[in-house]
Amino acid sequence: MKRGIRSYVLRQGRTTPSQQRALEQLMPAYGIEYRPALLDTRALFGRTVPLVLEIGSGMGETTARIAADNPGTDFIAVEVHGPGVGSLLKRIDAQGLKNLRIIRYDALEVLEQMIADGSLAGIHLFFPDPWPKKRHHKRRLVQPGFAALAARKLAPAGVLHAATDWPEYAAQMAEAFDAEPLLARAAEARARPSTKFEQRGVKLGHEVRDLVYRRR
Repeated sequence: MKRGIRSYVLRQGRTTPSQQRALEQLMPAYGIEYRPALLDTRALFGRTVPLVLEIGSGMGETTARIAADNPGTDFIAVEVHGPGVGSLLKRIDAQGLKNLRIIRYDALEVLEQMIADGSLAGIHLFFPDPWPKKRHHKRRLVQPGFAALAARKLAPAGVLHAATDWPEYAAQMAEAFDAEPLLARAAEARARPSTKFEQRGVKLGHEVRDLVYRRR
């Protein structure tokens, strides 16, 4: 997949002292260094179980809760923003989560270079930046190219679960996923914990839409 305009901007949010300590002290233990080579997840986690990739873990509350609730599944979170990475590292350490690791890098490049085709049991994409202004729609992560890449990385029957509180972005997501031959809409709903972005959207009166697809 050709790399185009990035779907994120590295905002200058404040990193707290504890988050900075986590980045310095915990990243070597729980982080995965980006490199253009396929991950050996058996060596990474010490076992072979279903693997889920989360794109954009934010501050990590939902990510850590899902990992804690699913000890028989391994999770890799991909996030670029330092405060969020530091916060999730602290949660991994405090909760002793053996099935969760984090990569601080661009998610598209991680998918392209580090994740083997057909290796993921699931992909989580919860409340990605909606880039609401029309001139910024080209920055949205979910485009036809992303749909094709994500589908290729899923194992047969693997699940792509996306969520957004922007109806117009939900429609764009659905259009991209529906057009991808390797994906089919899943009949069942998928439960997930509420996120801070979701709660903020609900307070603003936004309708939350979950889109769930299964790899053919």
